[in-house]
Amino acid sequence: MPSQPSLRPFDIAVALRLVLVPEDRYEPLAIALATSTSAVHRSVARLQHAGICGPGSRTVIQPSLHEFLVYGARYAFPPVHGPERIGLPTAAAHPELAAALGNGDPVRSLVWPMDGGPARGDTLVPLFNGLTKVASRDPRLHKMLACVDALRVCTAPQRATAADLLHHQLATARTQ
Repeated sequence: MPSQPSLRPFDIAVALRLVLVPEDRYEPLAIALATSTSAVHRSVARLQHAGICGPGSRTVIQPSLHEFLVYGARYAFPPVHGPERIGLPTAAAHPELAAALGNGDPVRSLVWPMDGGPARGDTLVPLFNGLTKVASRDPRLHKMLACVDALRVCTAPQRATAADLLHHQLATARTQ
């Protein structure tokens, strides 16, 4: 009997990277995400099975991706918090998201732990190993992943704002 396939946290990064660079073949995609070609290939297969990528293609169906991230990511990949450390800011602490998500209130400073990172805050365990390396190299992907974290950890009003911001990022990704 076949097993039930399920998405993994890394698949979010693959889908977001495919939105940013839709023509990526497996090898450049693996390099950009600091992983192996086979890991990316398996991820794309899971995304296709879930209906986030079209059948037999690496084309992301953006409404499906957005729907999953907004309504499912926080349940499928619940946040795991840790102690205060140095790292890369995420969620409402991301410099480009802080103003929109703060609503004038102080935001909780969350970081992905990383030696020599630019910020200090409570840690949020990254969705996948190597996330800080990938986010450091690609500011657009960093911002999208920070939005995903906002959808996972923030208050309902902040999640609504993060959903709008992510929708805009997905819609304009190819034009940037």
